[in-house]
Amino acid sequence: MTYTFMQPYTFNNGLTLKNRLAMSPTTTMSSFYDGHVTNDEIDFYGARAGGLGLIIGEVANVIASGKGFEGELSIANDSDIPGLTALAHAMKQNGTKAVLQIFHAGRKSNDSILRGQQPVSASAVTAAFPADSQEPRALSADEIDEIITAFGAATRRAIAAGFDGVELHGANTYLLQQFFSPNSNQRTDKWGSDRMAFAKAVIASAHAAIDQYADRPFLLGYRISPEEIETPGIRLADSLAFVDMLGDSVVDYVHVSMGSAHRTSLNDKTDHEPILTKISRQLAGRKPLMGVGSVETPQDAEAVLGLGTDLVAMGRELIREPLWVQKVAAGDEASLRYQLSPSAMDELKIPRAMQDYLRGAFYSVMHFTDDPATAQNYQNQAAPMEGFEKKM
Repeated sequence: MTYTFMQPYTFNNGLTLKNRLAMSPTTTMSSFYDGHVTNDEIDFYGARAGGLGLIIGEVANVIASGKGFEGELSIANDSDIPGLTALAHAMKQNGTKAVLQIFHAGRKSNDSILRGQQPVSASAVTAAFPADSQEPRALSADEIDEIITAFGAATRRAIAAGFDGVELHGANTYLLQQFFSPNSNQRTDKWGSDRMAFAKAVIASAHAAIDQYADRPFLLGYRISPEEIETPGIRLADSLAFVDMLGDSVVDYVHVSMGSAHRTSLNDKTDHEPILTKISRQLAGRKPLMGVGSVETPQDAEAVLGLGTDLVAMGRELIREPLWVQKVAAGDEASLRYQLSPSAMDELKIPRAMQDYLRGAFYSVMHFTDDPATAQNYQNQAAPMEGFEKKM
Protein backbone atom coordinates (compact mmCIF):
# COMPACT_ATOMS: atom_id res chain seq x y z
CA MET A 1 0.00 0.00 0.00
CA THR A 2 1.19 3.54 -0.78
CA TYR A 3 1.01 5.89 2.19
CA THR A 4 1.08 9.68 2.02
CA PHE A 5 3.41 9.83 5.02
CA MET A 6 6.11 8.03 3.00
CA GLN A 7 6.34 10.93 0.55
CA PRO A 8 9.23 13.44 0.85
CA TYR A 9 8.71 16.85 2.38
CA THR A 10 10.71 20.02 1.64
CA PHE A 11 10.76 22.97 4.05
CA ASN A 12 10.83 26.54 2.80
CA ASN A 13 14.53 26.80 3.68
CA GLY A 14 15.32 23.98 1.25
CA LEU A 15 15.89 21.11 3.67
CA THR A 16 14.18 17.94 2.43
CA LEU A 17 13.00 15.01 4.53
CA LYS A 18 12.85 11.66 2.73
CA ASN A 19 9.46 11.03 4.34
CA ARG A 20 7.02 12.83 6.61
CA LEU A 21 7.68 10.70 9.70
CA ALA A 22 9.55 12.02 12.71
CA MET A 23 10.61 10.58 16.02
CA SER A 24 9.29 12.87 18.71
CA PRO A 25 11.61 13.96 21.55
CA THR A 26 11.93 10.87 23.72
CA THR A 27 13.57 11.27 27.10
CA THR A 28 16.12 8.58 27.96
CA MET A 29 17.48 10.25 31.14
CA SER A 30 20.82 8.63 30.35
CA SER A 31 23.33 11.48 30.08
CA PHE A 32 26.27 11.78 32.43
CA TYR A 33 25.86 13.87 35.59
CA ASP A 34 27.24 16.90 33.73
CA GLY A 35 24.95 16.47 30.72
CA HIS A 36 27.54 14.94 28.42
CA VAL A 37 26.36 12.31 25.95
CA THR A 38 26.69 8.62 26.83
CA ASN A 39 27.09 5.59 24.58
CA ASP A 40 23.65 4.46 25.76
CA GLU A 41 22.08 7.51 24.10
CA ILE A 42 24.12 7.08 20.93
CA ASP A 43 23.10 3.41 20.67
CA PHE A 44 19.42 4.18 21.36
CA TYR A 45 19.11 6.75 18.58
CA GLY A 46 21.39 4.88 16.21
CA ALA A 47 19.06 1.87 16.40
CA ARG A 48 16.12 4.06 15.35
CA ALA A 49 17.79 6.06 12.59
CA GLY A 50 17.86 5.28 8.90
CA GLY A 51 14.19 4.86 8.11
CA LEU A 52 12.72 8.03 9.56
CA GLY A 53 12.73 11.33 7.75
CA LEU A 54 13.56 13.14 10.99
CA ILE A 55 14.65 12.41 14.53
CA ILE A 56 14.04 15.11 17.14
CA GLY A 57 16.52 14.40 19.90
CA GLU A 58 15.58 14.60 23.53
CA VAL A 59 15.68 17.93 25.28
CA ALA A 60 18.97 19.61 26.22
CA ASN A 61 19.30 22.49 28.67
CA VAL A 62 20.81 25.73 27.39
CA ILE A 63 22.09 27.00 30.76
CA ALA A 64 22.83 25.45 34.16
CA SER A 65 19.73 26.97 35.79
CA GLY A 66 17.61 25.28 33.13
CA LYS A 67 18.28 21.67 34.11
CA GLY A 68 14.99 19.89 34.79
CA PHE A 69 15.88 16.29 35.67
CA GLU A 70 18.80 13.96 36.29
CA GLY A 71 20.33 12.34 33.23
CA GLU A 72 19.42 15.33 31.04
CA LEU A 73 21.47 16.39 28.04
CA SER A 74 23.33 19.68 28.16
CA ILE A 75 24.08 22.08 25.33
CA ALA A 76 25.09 24.86 27.71
CA ASN A 77 28.86 24.69 27.13
CA ASP A 78 31.24 24.26 24.23
CA SER A 79 32.59 21.17 26.00
CA ASP A 80 29.24 19.52 25.16
CA ILE A 81 29.88 19.74 21.41
CA PRO A 82 32.04 16.59 20.89
CA GLY A 83 29.44 14.29 22.46
CA LEU A 84 26.60 16.02 20.67
CA THR A 85 28.51 15.59 17.41
CA ALA A 86 28.60 11.82 17.99
CA LEU A 87 24.88 11.88 18.80
CA ALA A 88 24.01 13.80 15.64
CA HIS A 89 26.09 11.39 13.56
CA ALA A 90 24.22 8.41 15.02
CA MET A 91 20.86 9.98 14.20
CA LYS A 92 21.75 10.87 10.61
CA GLN A 93 22.23 7.40 9.17
CA ASN A 94 20.95 6.75 5.66
CA GLY A 95 19.72 10.29 5.16
CA THR A 96 17.67 10.76 8.34
CA LYS A 97 17.77 14.40 9.44
CA ALA A 98 18.49 15.29 13.07
CA VAL A 99 17.01 18.12 15.15
CA LEU A 100 17.85 18.71 18.81
CA GLN A 101 15.23 20.03 21.20
CA ILE A 102 16.53 22.75 23.53
CA PHE A 103 14.95 24.29 26.62
CA HIS A 104 15.00 25.78 30.08
CA ALA A 105 12.93 23.88 32.66
CA GLY A 106 12.12 26.93 34.78
CA ARG A 107 10.01 26.04 37.80
CA LYS A 108 9.77 22.39 36.67
CA SER A 109 12.95 21.63 38.58
CA ASN A 110 14.06 21.61 42.21
CA ASP A 111 16.98 22.51 44.43
CA SER A 112 18.26 18.93 44.44
CA ILE A 113 18.57 18.78 40.64
CA LEU A 114 20.03 22.31 40.67
CA ARG A 115 22.53 21.36 43.41
CA GLY A 116 21.17 23.68 46.06
CA GLN A 117 19.93 26.49 43.83
CA GLN A 118 16.29 27.56 43.90
CA PRO A 119 14.42 26.98 40.62
CA VAL A 120 13.47 30.09 38.65
CA SER A 121 10.49 31.16 36.58
CA ALA A 122 8.67 34.16 35.18
CA SER A 123 7.11 34.78 38.60
CA ALA A 124 7.35 33.32 42.10
CA VAL A 125 4.33 31.05 41.57
CA THR A 126 4.52 27.39 42.58
CA ALA A 127 3.33 24.80 40.07
CA ALA A 128 0.19 22.92 41.10
CA PHE A 129 1.67 19.63 39.84
CA PRO A 130 3.44 17.71 41.18
CA ALA A 131 2.25 18.31 44.72
CA ASP A 132 5.78 18.68 46.06
CA SER A 133 6.75 21.42 43.56
CA GLN A 134 8.98 24.11 45.01
CA GLU A 135 8.31 27.83 44.86
CA PRO A 136 10.51 29.36 42.17
CA ARG A 137 12.35 32.65 42.30
CA ALA A 138 11.22 35.28 39.80
CA LEU A 139 13.90 35.94 37.20
CA SER A 140 15.46 39.38 37.08
CA ALA A 141 15.53 41.33 33.82
CA ASP A 142 19.26 40.67 33.46
CA GLU A 143 18.76 36.93 34.02
CA ILE A 144 16.05 36.85 31.35
CA ASP A 145 18.45 38.48 28.90
CA GLU A 146 21.11 35.91 29.84
CA ILE A 147 18.74 33.02 29.12
CA ILE A 148 17.69 34.52 25.78
CA THR A 149 21.37 34.79 24.84
CA ALA A 150 21.91 31.20 26.00
CA PHE A 151 19.32 29.93 23.52
CA GLY A 152 21.28 31.58 20.72
CA ALA A 153 24.56 30.11 21.97
CA ALA A 154 22.96 26.66 22.20
CA THR A 155 21.79 26.99 18.59
CA ARG A 156 25.35 27.81 17.55
CA ARG A 157 26.58 24.65 19.30
CA ALA A 158 23.90 22.54 17.60
CA ILE A 159 25.09 23.85 14.24
CA ALA A 160 28.70 23.05 15.13
CA ALA A 161 27.70 19.53 16.26
CA GLY A 162 26.19 18.73 12.87
CA PHE A 163 22.47 18.80 13.65
CA ASP A 164 20.01 19.89 10.99
CA GLY A 165 18.01 22.10 13.33
CA VAL A 166 16.84 22.91 16.83
CA GLU A 167 13.36 22.75 18.30
CA LEU A 168 12.46 25.29 20.98
CA HIS A 169 10.58 23.44 23.71
CA GLY A 170 7.70 25.79 24.45
CA ALA A 171 5.45 22.98 25.72
CA ASN A 172 4.87 20.73 28.72
CA THR A 173 4.91 23.65 31.21
CA TYR A 174 8.63 24.45 30.83
CA LEU A 175 9.99 28.01 30.93
CA LEU A 176 8.88 29.19 27.49
CA GLN A 177 5.34 28.11 28.33
CA GLN A 178 5.65 29.57 31.84
CA PHE A 179 6.19 33.02 30.35
CA PHE A 180 3.13 32.63 28.12
CA SER A 181 0.84 31.29 30.83
CA PRO A 182 -1.26 33.71 32.91
CA ASN A 183 -0.88 31.17 35.72
CA SER A 184 2.90 31.32 35.99
CA ASN A 185 3.57 34.77 34.54
CA GLN A 186 2.22 37.52 36.75
CA ARG A 187 4.92 40.07 35.95
CA THR A 188 4.17 43.75 35.51
CA ASP A 189 7.18 44.59 33.31
CA LYS A 190 7.46 44.13 29.53
CA TRP A 191 7.78 40.37 29.98
CA GLY A 192 4.36 40.29 31.61
CA SER A 193 2.48 42.92 29.64
CA ASP A 194 3.13 40.88 26.49
CA ARG A 195 3.26 37.23 27.50
CA MET A 196 4.55 36.30 24.02
CA ALA A 197 7.55 38.62 24.38
CA PHE A 198 9.91 36.01 25.86
CA ALA A 199 9.12 33.47 23.14
CA LYS A 200 9.60 36.12 20.46
CA ALA A 201 12.97 37.07 21.93
CA VAL A 202 14.13 33.44 22.15
CA ILE A 203 13.06 32.81 18.55
CA ALA A 204 14.97 35.90 17.44
CA SER A 205 18.09 34.83 19.37
CA ALA A 206 18.10 31.35 17.86
CA HIS A 207 17.40 32.68 14.37
CA ALA A 208 20.25 35.20 14.65
CA ALA A 209 22.62 32.33 15.45
CA ILE A 210 21.38 30.41 12.42
CA ASP A 211 21.89 33.45 10.18
CA GLN A 212 25.41 33.92 11.50
CA TYR A 213 26.72 30.36 11.79
CA ALA A 214 24.73 27.95 9.62
CA ASP A 215 26.38 26.99 6.33
CA ARG A 216 23.49 24.72 5.32
CA PRO A 217 19.70 24.68 5.61
CA PHE A 218 19.03 24.58 9.35
CA LEU A 219 15.57 24.22 10.89
CA LEU A 220 14.09 26.24 13.72
CA GLY A 221 11.04 24.49 15.17
CA TYR A 222 8.73 25.42 18.02
CA ARG A 223 6.73 23.00 20.18
CA ILE A 224 3.60 24.06 22.07
CA SER A 225 1.07 22.60 24.48
CA PRO A 226 -2.34 23.98 23.47
CA GLU A 227 -4.08 24.16 26.86
CA GLU A 228 -3.60 24.25 30.61
CA ILE A 229 -6.17 23.05 33.12
CA GLU A 230 -5.25 25.59 35.81
CA THR A 231 -7.29 28.75 36.34
CA PRO A 232 -6.05 31.11 35.16
CA GLY A 233 -4.26 29.17 32.46
CA ILE A 234 -3.67 28.88 28.75
CA ARG A 235 -6.85 28.24 26.78
CA LEU A 236 -7.28 27.33 23.12
CA ALA A 237 -7.99 30.93 22.14
CA ASP A 238 -4.64 31.92 23.66
CA SER A 239 -2.80 29.19 21.80
CA LEU A 240 -4.45 30.02 18.50
CA ALA A 241 -3.25 33.61 18.92
CA PHE A 242 0.22 32.27 19.74
CA VAL A 243 0.13 30.03 16.66
CA ASP A 244 -0.85 33.03 14.58
CA MET A 245 2.31 34.75 15.83
CA LEU A 246 4.38 31.66 14.95
CA GLY A 247 2.81 31.61 11.50
CA ASP A 248 4.23 35.06 10.83
CA SER A 249 7.57 34.37 12.53
CA VAL A 250 10.85 32.94 11.24
CA VAL A 251 10.25 29.43 12.64
CA ASP A 252 10.23 26.61 10.11
CA TYR A 253 7.58 24.37 11.68
CA VAL A 254 5.12 24.11 14.58
CA HIS A 255 4.96 20.93 16.68
CA VAL A 256 1.97 20.31 18.96
CA SER A 257 2.56 18.22 22.09
CA MET A 258 -0.42 16.02 22.96
CA GLY A 259 -0.94 12.48 24.21
CA SER A 260 -3.49 11.88 21.45
CA ALA A 261 -3.33 13.50 18.03
CA HIS A 262 -7.14 13.45 17.90
CA ARG A 263 -7.59 15.25 21.21
CA THR A 264 -10.25 17.89 21.56
CA SER A 265 -10.43 20.70 24.12
CA LEU A 266 -9.73 19.80 27.73
CA ASN A 267 -11.64 22.82 28.97
CA ASP A 268 -14.61 23.05 26.61
CA LYS A 269 -16.29 19.64 26.52
CA THR A 270 -18.84 20.91 23.99
CA ASP A 271 -16.10 21.47 21.39
CA HIS A 272 -15.58 18.23 19.46
CA GLU A 273 -13.25 19.47 16.73
CA PRO A 274 -9.68 18.09 17.00
CA ILE A 275 -7.19 20.68 18.22
CA LEU A 276 -4.79 19.88 15.39
CA THR A 277 -7.46 20.79 12.84
CA LYS A 278 -8.00 24.14 14.57
CA ILE A 279 -4.27 24.87 14.60
CA SER A 280 -3.90 23.84 10.96
CA ARG A 281 -6.66 26.23 10.00
CA GLN A 282 -5.02 29.02 12.02
CA LEU A 283 -1.65 28.47 10.35
CA ALA A 284 -3.34 28.52 6.94
CA GLY A 285 -0.33 26.99 5.23
CA ARG A 286 2.15 29.55 6.53
CA LYS A 287 4.14 26.92 8.42
CA PRO A 288 4.15 23.11 8.33
CA LEU A 289 2.41 21.49 11.27
CA MET A 290 3.62 18.35 13.06
CA GLY A 291 1.16 16.19 14.99
CA VAL A 292 1.92 13.52 17.58
CA GLY A 293 0.09 11.32 20.04
CA SER A 294 -0.93 7.64 20.14
CA VAL A 295 0.35 7.01 16.61
CA GLU A 296 1.08 3.29 16.38
CA THR A 297 -0.15 1.83 13.10
CA PRO A 298 0.35 3.10 9.54
CA GLN A 299 -3.36 3.87 9.51
CA ASP A 300 -2.87 6.04 12.61
CA ALA A 301 -0.12 8.01 10.88
CA GLU A 302 -2.20 8.52 7.77
CA ALA A 303 -5.13 9.71 9.89
CA VAL A 304 -2.97 12.40 11.54
CA LEU A 305 -2.21 13.86 8.13
CA GLY A 306 -5.95 13.83 7.54
CA LEU A 307 -6.37 16.24 10.46
CA GLY A 308 -4.51 18.89 8.48
CA THR A 309 -0.91 18.24 9.52
CA ASP A 310 2.09 18.03 7.20
CA LEU A 311 4.30 15.81 9.37
CA VAL A 312 3.64 12.97 11.81
CA ALA A 313 5.73 12.23 14.91
CA MET A 314 5.83 9.02 16.93
CA GLY A 315 7.25 8.46 20.39
CA ARG A 316 6.52 5.30 22.32
CA GLU A 317 5.87 3.20 19.21
CA LEU A 318 9.45 3.78 18.06
CA ILE A 319 10.68 2.68 21.47
CA ARG A 320 8.92 -0.64 20.92
CA GLU A 321 9.68 -0.89 17.19
CA PRO A 322 12.92 0.78 16.03
CA LEU A 323 12.43 -0.51 12.46
CA TRP A 324 8.83 0.71 12.08
CA VAL A 325 9.50 2.76 8.95
CA GLN A 326 11.69 0.15 7.29
CA LYS A 327 9.08 -2.56 7.84
CA VAL A 328 6.27 -0.41 6.46
CA ALA A 329 8.39 0.53 3.44
CA ALA A 330 9.07 -3.16 2.80
CA GLY A 331 5.39 -4.11 3.04
CA ASP A 332 6.16 -6.11 6.16
CA GLU A 333 3.52 -4.58 8.42
CA ALA A 334 2.65 -7.99 9.86
CA SER A 335 5.95 -7.98 11.77
CA LEU A 336 5.44 -4.57 13.43
CA ARG A 337 5.87 -4.80 17.19
CA TYR A 338 3.00 -3.16 19.10
CA GLN A 339 3.80 -4.72 22.46
CA LEU A 340 7.01 -4.63 24.48
CA SER A 341 8.54 -7.58 26.27
CA PRO A 342 10.61 -6.64 29.34
CA SER A 343 13.19 -9.18 28.22
CA ALA A 344 13.64 -7.42 24.85
CA MET A 345 14.58 -3.98 26.17
CA ASP A 346 18.33 -4.54 26.09
CA GLU A 347 18.06 -5.92 22.56
CA LEU A 348 16.14 -2.78 21.57
CA LYS A 349 18.98 -0.59 22.94
CA ILE A 350 16.71 1.01 25.53
CA PRO A 351 19.00 2.53 28.21
CA ARG A 352 18.67 1.12 31.71
CA ALA A 353 17.54 4.43 33.22
CA MET A 354 14.81 4.62 30.62
CA GLN A 355 13.81 1.01 31.24
CA ASP A 356 13.13 1.83 34.88
CA TYR A 357 11.05 4.83 33.87
CA LEU A 358 9.01 2.88 31.33
CA ARG A 359 8.36 0.14 33.85
CA GLY A 360 7.22 2.78 36.34
CA ALA A 361 5.38 5.94 35.33
CA PHE A 362 4.61 4.79 31.78
CA TYR A 363 3.94 1.11 32.36
CA SER A 364 0.27 1.34 31.38
CA VAL A 365 0.91 3.01 28.01
CA MET A 366 3.82 0.92 26.78
CA HIS A 367 1.76 -2.27 26.17
CA PHE A 368 4.12 -4.46 28.17
CA THR A 369 3.49 -8.13 27.54
CA ASP A 370 3.42 -8.82 31.28
CA ASP A 371 0.73 -6.17 31.85
CA PRO A 372 -2.63 -7.95 32.41
CA ALA A 373 -4.41 -4.97 30.90
CA THR A 374 -2.52 -5.23 27.61
CA ALA A 375 -4.23 -8.35 26.33
CA GLN A 376 -7.63 -7.00 27.39
CA ASN A 377 -6.95 -3.66 25.70
CA TYR A 378 -6.07 -5.34 22.44
CA GLN A 379 -9.02 -7.66 22.72
CA ASN A 380 -11.38 -4.73 23.15
CA GLN A 381 -9.53 -2.63 20.56
CA ALA A 382 -9.31 0.09 23.17
CA ALA A 383 -7.56 3.32 22.25
CA PRO A 384 -4.03 3.59 23.67
CA MET A 385 -3.80 5.72 26.80
CA GLU A 386 -2.18 9.12 26.69
CA GLY A 387 1.06 9.60 28.52
CA PHE A 388 4.52 9.16 27.11
CA GLU A 389 4.56 12.08 24.64
CA LYS A 390 3.31 14.39 27.38
CA LYS A 391 6.61 14.09 29.20
CA MET A 392 8.75 14.58 26.14
